[in-house]
Amino acid sequence: MKKIRLLVVDDHTLFRRGLIALLSLDERFDVSCQAGDIGEALRCVERSRPDLILLDNHLPGVRGVDGIASLKDAAPGTRILMLTVSENEDDLTAALQAGADGYLLKTVELDHLSEFIIKVLAGESVVSPELMTKLVTAFRAKAPPTAAGEAAALEAGSANGAPPPRDPPGLALLSAREREVLTHIARGDSNKVIARKLDIAETTVKIHVQHILRKLQLSSRVQAAVYAAGQDAD
Repeated sequence: MKKIRLLVVDDHTLFRRGLIALLSLDERFDVSCQAGDIGEALRCVERSRPDLILLDNHLPGVRGVDGIASLKDAAPGTRILMLTVSENEDDLTAALQAGADGYLLKTVELDHLSEFIIKVLAGESVVSPELMTKLVTAFRAKAPPTAAGEAAALEAGSANGAPPPRDPPGLALLSAREREVLTHIARGDSNKVIARKLDIAETTVKIHVQHILRKLQLSSRVQAAVYAAGQDAD
Protein backbone atom coordinates (compact mmCIF):
# COMPACT_ATOMS: atom_id res chain seq x y z
CA MET A 1 0.00 0.00 0.00
CA LYS A 2 1.40 3.36 -1.03
CA LYS A 3 2.19 5.57 1.94
CA ILE A 4 0.66 9.04 2.33
CA ARG A 5 3.37 11.66 1.89
CA LEU A 6 3.21 14.42 4.48
CA LEU A 7 4.95 17.78 4.80
CA VAL A 8 5.08 19.31 8.30
CA VAL A 9 5.52 23.09 8.41
CA ASP A 10 6.14 24.54 11.88
CA ASP A 11 8.83 26.91 13.14
CA HIS A 12 9.03 25.30 16.59
CA THR A 13 11.71 22.66 16.06
CA LEU A 14 10.89 20.54 19.11
CA PHE A 15 7.19 20.42 18.31
CA ARG A 16 7.86 19.68 14.64
CA ARG A 17 10.28 16.85 15.40
CA GLY A 18 7.97 15.41 18.05
CA LEU A 19 5.00 15.48 15.69
CA ILE A 20 7.02 13.83 12.94
CA ALA A 21 8.18 11.12 15.33
CA LEU A 22 4.60 10.38 16.36
CA LEU A 23 3.23 10.43 12.81
CA SER A 24 6.02 8.09 11.73
CA LEU A 25 4.61 5.46 14.09
CA ASP A 26 1.61 5.21 11.78
CA GLU A 27 2.56 2.94 8.87
CA ARG A 28 0.18 4.81 6.56
CA PHE A 29 2.26 7.99 6.69
CA ASP A 30 5.63 9.03 5.34
CA VAL A 31 6.82 12.48 6.45
CA SER A 32 8.76 13.17 3.27
CA CYS A 33 9.86 16.69 4.23
CA GLN A 34 9.71 19.32 6.96
CA ALA A 35 9.99 23.10 7.00
CA GLY A 36 10.15 26.02 9.40
CA ASP A 37 8.70 28.72 7.12
CA ILE A 38 6.76 29.19 3.88
CA GLY A 39 9.86 29.64 1.71
CA GLU A 40 11.32 26.36 2.90
CA ALA A 41 7.89 24.72 2.55
CA LEU A 42 7.70 25.76 -1.12
CA ARG A 43 11.08 24.18 -1.77
CA CYS A 44 9.91 21.00 -0.01
CA VAL A 45 6.77 20.90 -2.15
CA GLU A 46 8.85 21.04 -5.32
CA ARG A 47 11.13 18.23 -4.12
CA SER A 48 8.76 15.80 -2.42
CA ARG A 49 5.29 16.51 -3.87
CA PRO A 50 3.44 15.71 -0.62
CA ASP A 51 -0.15 14.49 -0.55
CA LEU A 52 -0.95 16.70 2.43
CA ILE A 53 0.67 19.64 4.23
CA LEU A 54 0.26 20.14 7.98
CA LEU A 55 0.65 23.91 8.24
CA ASP A 56 1.13 26.08 11.31
CA ASN A 57 -0.13 29.67 11.17
CA HIS A 58 2.40 31.53 13.31
CA LEU A 59 5.47 31.29 11.07
CA PRO A 60 8.34 33.77 10.68
CA GLY A 61 7.98 36.11 7.72
CA VAL A 62 4.86 34.95 5.92
CA ARG A 63 2.06 33.58 8.10
CA GLY A 64 0.64 30.17 7.32
CA VAL A 65 -2.74 31.51 6.16
CA ASP A 66 -0.98 33.97 3.87
CA GLY A 67 1.13 31.22 2.33
CA ILE A 68 -1.73 28.87 1.44
CA ALA A 69 -2.29 30.36 -2.03
CA SER A 70 1.38 29.99 -2.95
CA LEU A 71 1.46 26.41 -1.73
CA LYS A 72 -1.72 25.61 -3.69
CA ASP A 73 -0.22 27.18 -6.81
CA ALA A 74 2.97 25.14 -6.39
CA ALA A 75 1.08 21.87 -5.89
CA PRO A 76 -2.59 22.17 -6.90
CA GLY A 77 -3.45 18.60 -5.92
CA THR A 78 -1.94 18.82 -2.45
CA ARG A 79 -4.31 19.13 0.52
CA ILE A 80 -3.56 21.65 3.25
CA LEU A 81 -4.57 21.08 6.86
CA MET A 82 -3.91 23.90 9.29
CA LEU A 83 -2.52 22.72 12.65
CA THR A 84 -2.15 25.70 14.94
CA VAL A 85 -2.74 27.18 18.39
CA SER A 86 -4.72 30.10 16.96
CA GLU A 87 -8.40 30.08 17.89
CA ASN A 88 -8.88 33.48 16.24
CA GLU A 89 -11.97 33.42 14.03
CA ASP A 90 -10.30 35.74 11.51
CA ASP A 91 -7.46 33.24 11.08
CA LEU A 92 -9.98 30.42 10.79
CA THR A 93 -12.07 32.09 8.07
CA ALA A 94 -8.99 33.44 6.26
CA ALA A 95 -7.54 29.94 6.05
CA LEU A 96 -10.75 28.46 4.63
CA GLN A 97 -11.15 31.34 2.18
CA ALA A 98 -7.57 30.86 1.01
CA GLY A 99 -8.23 27.21 0.23
CA ALA A 100 -7.25 25.27 3.35
CA ASP A 101 -8.97 21.90 3.52
CA GLY A 102 -9.24 21.95 7.30
CA TYR A 103 -8.33 23.80 10.48
CA LEU A 104 -7.29 21.98 13.64
CA LEU A 105 -5.93 23.07 17.00
CA LYS A 106 -2.68 21.60 18.28
CA THR A 107 -4.58 20.20 21.25
CA VAL A 108 -5.99 17.49 18.95
CA GLU A 109 -5.27 13.92 19.98
CA LEU A 110 -2.86 12.06 17.69
CA ASP A 111 -5.35 9.34 16.76
CA HIS A 112 -7.92 12.01 15.90
CA LEU A 113 -5.32 13.87 13.84
CA SER A 114 -4.64 10.71 11.85
CA GLU A 115 -8.36 10.29 11.22
CA PHE A 116 -8.67 13.92 10.12
CA ILE A 117 -5.78 13.52 7.69
CA ILE A 118 -7.50 10.53 6.08
CA LYS A 119 -10.80 12.42 5.90
CA VAL A 120 -9.21 15.44 4.23
CA LEU A 121 -7.51 13.20 1.68
CA ALA A 122 -10.93 11.65 1.01
CA GLY A 123 -12.26 15.10 0.12
CA GLU A 124 -13.87 16.12 3.41
CA SER A 125 -13.40 19.48 5.13
CA VAL A 126 -12.57 19.29 8.83
CA VAL A 127 -12.63 21.87 11.60
CA SER A 128 -11.88 21.35 15.29
CA PRO A 129 -15.26 20.85 16.99
CA GLU A 130 -14.53 23.56 19.55
CA LEU A 131 -14.13 26.08 16.71
CA MET A 132 -17.39 25.28 14.93
CA THR A 133 -19.37 27.91 16.83
CA LYS A 134 -16.78 30.56 15.95
CA LEU A 135 -16.91 29.47 12.32
CA VAL A 136 -20.68 29.79 12.17
CA THR A 137 -20.59 33.18 13.91
CA ALA A 138 -17.89 34.47 11.58
CA PHE A 139 -19.75 33.44 8.43
CA ARG A 140 -22.99 34.90 9.73
CA ALA A 141 -21.27 38.22 10.35
CA LYS A 142 -19.15 38.42 7.23
CA ALA A 143 -20.91 36.08 4.77
CA PRO A 144 -17.82 35.76 2.52
CA PRO A 145 -18.60 34.39 -0.97
CA THR A 146 -16.33 31.38 -0.71
CA ALA A 147 -16.89 27.69 -1.23
CA ALA A 148 -16.66 26.96 2.49
CA GLY A 149 -19.08 29.83 3.21
CA GLU A 150 -21.54 29.13 0.41
CA ALA A 151 -24.38 28.20 2.73
CA ALA A 152 -23.79 31.30 4.85
CA ALA A 153 -23.78 33.45 1.73
CA LEU A 154 -27.16 32.03 0.76
CA GLU A 155 -28.50 32.94 4.18
CA ALA A 156 -27.04 36.44 4.06
CA GLY A 157 -28.46 37.14 0.60
CA SER A 158 -31.93 36.14 1.74
CA ALA A 159 -31.69 38.30 4.86
CA ASN A 160 -30.69 41.35 2.81
CA GLY A 161 -33.52 40.92 0.35
CA ALA A 162 -31.16 39.99 -2.47
CA PRO A 163 -31.91 36.91 -4.58
CA PRO A 164 -29.74 33.97 -3.57
CA PRO A 165 -27.45 32.40 -6.16
CA ARG A 166 -29.73 29.37 -6.17
CA ASP A 167 -32.66 28.09 -4.17
CA PRO A 168 -31.55 25.37 -1.76
CA PRO A 169 -34.07 22.54 -1.57
CA GLY A 170 -34.46 23.13 2.14
CA LEU A 171 -34.96 20.99 5.18
CA ALA A 172 -38.29 19.68 3.87
CA LEU A 173 -36.39 17.14 1.74
CA LEU A 174 -34.64 15.68 4.77
CA SER A 175 -36.03 12.81 6.77
CA ALA A 176 -36.54 13.23 10.51
CA ARG A 177 -33.38 11.23 11.19
CA GLU A 178 -31.37 13.30 8.68
CA ARG A 179 -32.50 16.48 10.43
CA GLU A 180 -31.30 15.01 13.73
CA VAL A 181 -27.92 14.22 12.21
CA LEU A 182 -27.70 17.72 10.72
CA THR A 183 -28.34 19.24 14.16
CA HIS A 184 -25.42 17.27 15.58
CA ILE A 185 -23.18 18.27 12.66
CA ALA A 186 -23.92 21.91 13.48
CA ARG A 187 -22.72 21.25 17.03
CA GLY A 188 -19.42 19.95 15.67
CA ASP A 189 -20.03 16.30 16.61
CA SER A 190 -18.04 13.65 14.74
CA ASN A 191 -19.73 10.68 13.08
CA LYS A 192 -18.64 8.49 15.98
CA VAL A 193 -20.19 10.86 18.54
CA ILE A 194 -23.40 11.19 16.51
CA ALA A 195 -23.66 7.41 16.25
CA ARG A 196 -23.31 7.06 20.01
CA LYS A 197 -25.85 9.80 20.78
CA LEU A 198 -28.44 8.47 18.32
CA ASP A 199 -27.66 4.81 19.09
CA ILE A 200 -27.02 3.92 15.44
CA ALA A 201 -24.04 2.54 13.54
CA GLU A 202 -21.29 4.92 12.45
CA THR A 203 -21.65 3.68 8.87
CA THR A 204 -25.33 4.65 9.02
CA VAL A 205 -24.34 8.15 10.10
CA LYS A 206 -21.97 8.40 7.13
CA ILE A 207 -24.79 7.47 4.78
CA HIS A 208 -27.08 10.08 6.37
CA VAL A 209 -24.37 12.73 5.98
CA GLN A 210 -23.97 11.87 2.30
CA HIS A 211 -27.73 12.14 1.78
CA ILE A 212 -27.86 15.48 3.63
CA LEU A 213 -25.11 17.01 1.50
CA ARG A 214 -26.70 15.76 -1.72
CA LYS A 215 -30.22 16.93 -0.84
CA LEU A 216 -29.07 20.37 0.35
CA GLN A 217 -26.66 20.74 -2.58
CA LEU A 218 -23.71 21.28 -0.23
CA SER A 219 -20.22 19.88 -0.55
CA SER A 220 -18.86 19.61 3.00
CA ARG A 221 -19.76 19.20 6.66
CA VAL A 222 -18.61 22.77 7.26
CA GLN A 223 -21.20 24.09 4.80
CA ALA A 224 -23.83 21.82 6.35
CA ALA A 225 -23.06 23.18 9.83
CA VAL A 226 -23.35 26.77 8.64
CA TYR A 227 -26.56 25.95 6.78
CA ALA A 228 -28.09 24.34 9.87
CA ALA A 229 -27.11 27.28 12.07
CA GLY A 230 -28.74 29.62 9.59
CA GLN A 231 -32.00 27.65 9.77
CA ASP A 232 -31.90 27.84 13.56
CA ALA A 233 -31.36 31.59 13.35
CA ASP A 234 -34.44 31.95 11.15
